[in-house]
Amino acid sequence: MSNIQYFGAVGDGKTDDTEAILHAIEQGDGHVRIPPGTYRITRTIEIDLTASGPFGITGAAGATTILMDGAGPAFRFIGTHGGTGDPGSRNEQVIHTERMPIIADLKITGAHEEADGIECIKTLQMVFRNLLITEVRHGIHLVERNRNVIITHCHIYFNTGVGVYLEDLNLHQINISDNHISYNRQGGIRIERSEIRNLQVTGNDIEYNNFRAHKAEEEPTAEIYIDTTADGASVNEVTIASNTIQATNSLGGCNIRIVESRDESRPPGLFAISGNIIGSQEHNVHLSGCYGIVLSGNTIYSSSERNLWIEDSSQITVGANLFRRHTPSYGCGVLLTGSQNILINGCTFEDEAEGGQKSGYPLLEITDSQRITISGNQIINSIKEGVKLTDCKQINLTGNTIVDTREKPLMTQTVAQYGNCEKIQSSGEMN
Repeated sequence: MSNIQYFGAVGDGKTDDTEAILHAIEQGDGHVRIPPGTYRITRTIEIDLTASGPFGITGAAGATTILMDGAGPAFRFIGTHGGTGDPGSRNEQVIHTERMPIIADLKITGAHEEADGIECIKTLQMVFRNLLITEVRHGIHLVERNRNVIITHCHIYFNTGVGVYLEDLNLHQINISDNHISYNRQGGIRIERSEIRNLQVTGNDIEYNNFRAHKAEEEPTAEIYIDTTADGASVNEVTIASNTIQATNSLGGCNIRIVESRDESRPPGLFAISGNIIGSQEHNVHLSGCYGIVLSGNTIYSSSERNLWIEDSSQITVGANLFRRHTPSYGCGVLLTGSQNILINGCTFEDEAEGGQKSGYPLLEITDSQRITISGNQIINSIKEGVKLTDCKQINLTGNTIVDTREKPLMTQTVAQYGNCEKIQSSGEMN
């Protein structure tokens, strides 16, 4: 174990400890320990995994602070792994020298407007554990290529950029679990211009990731934002499960937004979004251009627009979710536009306010869509129409309960058709 104080670090929050920490990394034994204190650095601490050997940095059970008083990441881990997760794709250096770098048990904060937390390039089995990353720009920034990443038991909190940012990245196998990712101005977890496979987001509290806490200009963002519209980008094999994902309403904002570009040679998909609590945004879940997503077992509540908006998408299964509003200032409901091959089964849609939602939206609205099956749902206390269909065809409504229980009912039609609707079948409806 290499204690950085043995290499001249002071830890008083004023002295520049950059050189002492670099000296400990270069001359130490591979485990760099940072004792209690506040260690000011003025440039990025780069860990060249080819030179350091198997490597870890640990603080003193949270009593350690790294104060980044310069531009760029406080720590940058650089490896050479150009392979995949397949054991046969590793070279000898990666197997014995670069595998499983760890950073744990400390706080990273910024004293420069362009300070970031941690950046990783070409690492294998990188582990982030028990970190508080706050008041920087991007918290954890993964770029270029990485494999088999674990981010766990971290607080990624109140940063001006993105909490966990996957940007211009080729990455397979990443687990983001048991973290608080909150109050980050440009989003909680954000993926752009990347090829990602095997992403698990489980057991996290991801909330309030927008401009409000920063008193900044309003800009669209999301707690979880996945964008594959750039050339060559794709995200497949994703589980978002057992998280609390909530926010405060913001213009163009969303709790989960997935914006896909349909590549017919390799369509996106293989998503499961299950068992989450999702609420309080303009749209709670927005799926655009998506293919092959299951949305099930979630409580999705309180939107200024819709709980769920599916547009230009296909092969989407929506099952056993609760769509509701929990306060009169918000609304609820589901909107499908320009979509096909959608199943909505076993869900509850309910507007709980006596006067109805201010938007006047029906609880389920479908426009310019085809081959939609809606079965076994409860649609309670909609406004005007329970289900509104416009320019739709091959719509099958079976065994739904569509009812208004208010003292002064506001729903006048259970299923209403507008425009050019063809092959609409409704059976077993209870009202």
